[in-house]
Formats: sequence, structure tokens, C-alpha cells
Amino acid sequence: QVQLVESGGGLVQPGGSLRLSCAASGSIFKINAMGWYRQAPGKQRELVAAETSGGSTNYADSVKGRFTISRDNAKNTVYLQMNSLKPEDTAVYYCNAEGLRLGGHGFRDWGQGTQVTVSS
Repeated sequence: QVQLVESGGGLVQPGGSLRLSCAASGSIFKINAMGWYRQAPGKQRELVAAETSGGSTNYADSVKGRFTISRDNAKNTVYLQMNSLKPEDTAVYYCNAEGLRLGGHGFRDWGQGTQVTVSS
């Protein structure tokens, strides 16, 4: 079992910043990719940003230039720095990780989600 614990959500005014963190723990052999998804009310969950263990990144067009994903591979932790936040960024943000467990089985797990609300 792999556990993902997120932190850092909250309420922020438009134009403000937040930093999300997600730490993975459990029977992990290797994490290939970690990323962030979000789901707004009435909408499908969408990719926000992801980073592979090799450092390749992928961002949703709507967040390019405003959000930055980073990883600390030694700590199995991924961060999402969110700047210039807009009301349309309001959503529950979920951490995702995929890789190999000890014993060789693959995994793709989710965190419990953290609420980000951008409002004046």
C-alpha cells in the first residue's frame, strides 16, 4: 500500500499564491511519476502538472507560466507552486503517484485531496 498525504490548500485572493505538498510513503520501490490533478464542482478531474523521475514536466495549458511542479526524489515528495491564482483555479487538488512497489507490482495511487479556493 502506498499512501499520499497532501497539504497546503486553503483560501487565497485572486493574484495570490499557494504551495501544495504531497508526500508518498509505504512499500515503495520506485516512483516513476508524480503529479497534480484537480476537480472543480460539476467538472471532470483534469491534469494540472506532472513530473517524471527524470525531470520531464507536463502542464495544462491553463496553468503554464503560473504553476511550477517540483519533486524531491529523496523524500518521495512533490510540490506545486501556484502563483497568480485565478477564481477558475478553485478546485479540489489531488496528488497522484505511479511506480513500483517493493515486490515488483505496479501502483497508481491518489491522495485524499486538498481544497483550493480563490476568491475575494
